[in-house]
Order: sequence, then C-alpha cells, then structure tokens
Amino acid sequence: MVRNRRIGILTGGGDVPGLNSVIKSVTYRSTELGYDVLGIRRGWEGLTHVRLVAGDDRFDSDYVRPLDRINTRTIDRTGGTVLHTSRTNPTRMPGNRLPVWLPEDRRSALQVGEDMYDLTPIVLEHIAALGLDHLVTIGGDDTLSYSHVLTEAGVSLMAIPKTMDNDVQGTEYCIGFSSAITRAKELIDRQRTTLGSHERIGVFRIFGRDAGFSALFTAYASSGRCVIPEAPYDLEALAELLAMDHRMNPSHYAFVITAEGAIWHGARMSDVGDADAFGHRHKPGLENGARSAGGPRAGQRH
Repeated sequence: MVRNRRIGILTGGGDVPGLNSVIKSVTYRSTELGYDVLGIRRGWEGLTHVRLVAGDDRFDSDYVRPLDRINTRTIDRTGGTVLHTSRTNPTRMPGNRLPVWLPEDRRSALQVGEDMYDLTPIVLEHIAALGLDHLVTIGGDDTLSYSHVLTEAGVSLMAIPKTMDNDVQGTEYCIGFSSAITRAKELIDRQRTTLGSHERIGVFRIFGRDAGFSALFTAYASSGRCVIPEAPYDLEALAELLAMDHRMNPSHYAFVITAEGAIWHGARMSDVGDADAFGHRHKPGLENGARSAGGPRAGQRH
C-alpha cells in the first residue's frame, strides 16, 4: 500500500502564544499539499522515547499524535502548545532520563561521558521508523541547535524560531516576542500607580541572559529607562538619571527595566543553580543572595 508523504512537527523549550497557530498553519498547508502530519509530543523527548516498530503505523500515543484539519481547527484560540514541550537535549541525556526500554548494550554504545549519553542515533532511527519525509521544529536556540545536528545528519528539516528574547541568530523576528513585550508593558503599567502612590523608584527585571531585545523594546513601549547585557552601564549615572526622573515626575516616581544579564562597569556576574539539559544556568537575583564585585547586591534598591 502506498502511503502519503509525512511531515512531523514538534515544539521545544518554553511555551509562548502563537505556537498553536503555527502548528495549525503547518497542518493546514501540509494537508493541502497531500502530506500526512504527525505531531511529536514533548519536544525532542518525543523522538528519543517513542516506542514503535519500523513500518508499523500504530503510533505510541504518548509521543505521537496524528494531526489534521479537524483536530487542529480551534487550537489557535488558546496559548501554549497542544503538543506539549520539554528541554530535552538528545546529545546530552543523563542516565536517569534514558528510555526505560533501551537495552543495556545499546546504552553502553551511546555513552559519551560519565552518566551522559548521545541519543542522536535513536532519534534518526525513530524519524525513519515514523516515515517522516520532513521535520518541522519550533523553538529557540537550544531546540534549533539540535535541529542543526539533524540537518548535518541528512534530515530534511525546517526550523521556525520561537523565543521571547528574539535572539535567534540570522532571524529578524521570533514567535513569542511581540506577546512578551505586550505582557511586560501591561504589568509595568499596572505597577505605575503603586510606584506613584508610594513615590518609589521601581526596578523591573526581564529575561534576557545575553540579549536585551525584550527589555529594550519594553522600555520603548513604556517610556522607561533600560539597561541591557550588550552595554555595561555606569551605576552612578543611572542612579542620577532615576533620581532626576523621580524629582521631575509630578507623581514622584521613576523606574528602570533591566535585562537579567545586564551589569554595571566593574562588576561581574556568575551564573547560579543547576545547569539544564543544554548547559544553561540562571543569572543571580535577590533570591540567590549573590553579590557582584564593585557594587551593591544585585537588584538592591537604594
């Protein structure tokens, strides 16, 4: 029996509004072109942990979901991703995250370090067993960096950038960026009354380890001061600007938006916490009690 060509689609990393719209659009257009569409659930975990037999059309429902125009018709009306997501990195899978069905001898062959395994051969086998002619991946730097691994291995793949940071190299615009700016501005606007009521100076910390797009665009939209990771700032000059804003404002308040990776001249910032599957740790904040050399406690208000 001749089957239709197949396209697989998955989402990885954080969830943002717009993911379901992309899933729906890919499904609609693919079916118009005569493709069957398989949704891969839980990001890259769906291609490392799925259980199936080559040539068998009975899919593991935990990780594979056939998509069509009927079951995706209304998914764009809600946020998040109907396919769910994870931060799985197939090239660096710890032993306690390996599929339970993986034989011991196969585990040994995939080991690349102490309690660390590269499951890329498993992913390639599963792509073939699912009969995927093409793979569509939606994600940020981490999801797309592994997408590149697969393209180097010969997989026909289309990557769609998704990140609230808008920092995927070589792209102009990422899914999730505009909604992040909108939400950030809404929250800052809600806090203006509190800042004005108490005549305070507010500091709003926005994600952005290495890129300040989100913080900077939020500052544009809310008419606020802003500091970003790309440009270390003069702490005393910033304090003077905020003091002037506070003095000149009839409601006697001011605020600054800081990307999480922003830092002043002469200071240093070390990452804290356990690394995720892609090696990322967190920038310190008040909750970590971390200090930077040459200045006050990170996030401290004076």
